[in-house]
Amino acid sequence: MKNVSFLGCYFNNITFIMKTIGIIWWMSYESSIHYYERVNKQVNELVGGLTCAKMIIYNVNFEGIRKLMINNERNEIWKELVRIAKILENAGADYIAIATNTMHKLADYVQHEINIPLIHIADCVAYKCNQKNVLKVWLLWTKYTMIEDFLTNKLEKNWLTVATPTEKKIIDEIDKIIFDELCKGMVKNISKEFFVDVINNMVKEKSIEWIILWCTEIEMLIKQQDLNIPIFDTTQSHIDIIVDYSLGKNPIYL
Repeated sequence: MKNVSFLGCYFNNITFIMKTIGIIWWMSYESSIHYYERVNKQVNELVGGLTCAKMIIYNVNFEGIRKLMINNERNEIWKELVRIAKILENAGADYIAIATNTMHKLADYVQHEINIPLIHIADCVAYKCNQKNVLKVWLLWTKYTMIEDFLTNKLEKNWLTVATPTEKKIIDEIDKIIFDELCKGMVKNISKEFFVDVINNMVKEKSIEWIILWCTEIEMLIKQQDLNIPIFDTTQSHIDIIVDYSLGKNPIYL
């Protein structure tokens, strides 16, 4: 068992002060649970003893946010994100993480308004892809991210070639399954079959290396055993870097 103190921790024979994570739980609680469990589990496995992560969590009522998203009231969403980020910063957070993919469309605007780093999920994914020498990926995510290029551009700046669904019917059905089923904790076989068919068809049409499920809820539906192409877990990539920063290791520049 590794030694742990209130002032700092001993990790691989190096004493460090554990950083405090400010996490914004923004969309469904289904995705937020993954962050809470995995971050704490990984910190404990790495440090030992009874150690868990230092977190300040702001859990948002997603019902109101969903209505703003439908009405495309981006300014109101941005104001709320900034307000929450500042609350976490003032409460003592050393850095911010948004525990959802879609709301990273406003991450750069939020970062501009706060004085602590925001760990962007696209930077984490690009870092992990580059580590594995993955160059060409295909993304599945919510409608709001599929029809805009804010995440695609960020990945392409990190030397990744990115493809996404383009048919409106497919995009609408993916979005419907995410918000009407997965965000409510419902996992249906017919929806799984739809996702698998869409992915397999795209694998045939494009020479992609990995599928990126760029929505934490999709990971409830699609598992690696369902496909013949590797799945890239964006949530895990984000969590890995969050844990690294929590323990004083900074693998990517923020």
